[in-house]
Amino acid sequence: MVQPSHPGNVGAAARAIKTMGFHDLCLVAPRFPDVLTQPEAQSLASGATDVLTAVHIFPTLEEALASTTLAFALTARARVLGPPPCDIREAADASREHLQGPGSRIAVVLGTERSGLTNEDIALCQRICHIPANPEYSSLNVAQALQLAAWELRYALAQAASMPLLPTTDGRFVEGNEPASNEKVQAFLAHWEQAITEVRFLDPAHPKKLVPRMRHMFSRNAMTNDEVDMMRGLCTAMIKAARGGVGPQSLGMLGSDPVQGLTPMPGDVGSDPVRGLTPGKDRSAPYAASTSSRPVRRDSSWMPEPDTSSSRMTRPSFSSKTARSV
Repeated sequence: MVQPSHPGNVGAAARAIKTMGFHDLCLVAPRFPDVLTQPEAQSLASGATDVLTAVHIFPTLEEALASTTLAFALTARARVLGPPPCDIREAADASREHLQGPGSRIAVVLGTERSGLTNEDIALCQRICHIPANPEYSSLNVAQALQLAAWELRYALAQAASMPLLPTTDGRFVEGNEPASNEKVQAFLAHWEQAITEVRFLDPAHPKKLVPRMRHMFSRNAMTNDEVDMMRGLCTAMIKAARGGVGPQSLGMLGSDPVQGLTPMPGDVGSDPVRGLTPGKDRSAPYAASTSSRPVRRDSSWMPEPDTSSSRMTRPSFSSKTARSV
């Protein structure tokens, strides 16, 4: 950064390059000799004070660039005289290739805040670099411009090194977030088919393509163990509600597992994948209709007459030696 006048920009620049994996920030003739200890610089560095305290200060740009082998002059204006121009992405690609050579060091040069780099400053660089921006207002804050330049350089270097560009968990899964096994998914799908049959959404006599489509919908989403458990809890609640239950509380579902606490009704012990529940033999009329207030008798067990007045269902780093900013 050439002749920075605002301490906040210095702090923001330190933060900008650290987020992209760089640490070598240089200042040329800053307005305030104590710029690194200014409160605004410290505040805007925000976690990058290590970069800030390691800043190199030089009296001239020529001295700052003495050890570099390729320098890009970052400017918004077109120049009649000077090195050949390129955009910031081309500069990043050129930097990636240049850094493959031994002893190579690159620099991105920018400043000052008010007027930008002088022709003399640009003459000390090997390339002119532009950030494609709104031609009607192309002036970027120096820290913002440095952030964009650092990002493009990181992206180019990361691709060359086959580094991951997105955050990863290193193959670790949070408990319950593991992919469900095919056996577990298929058991859920059988349970789901039973549930939608019990609530009369599916007519077993005329299923058409409903079941295959639903199986396809669930199978393509790579369900996790938690998701399968959640959906099976929903299936259990649907089945119980269809049989005259009153929702999750009647199932004993007060704990974290929506399936725990389910007590099969007499005559319901069969091949169902969850707790032995199976639908009644007559799916079209699982319970006898009654107009009296007396309980309905079914399979030698007593249960209250279904309430038809309301619904019972509840919802349930890169090395700092390779690149620098001046």
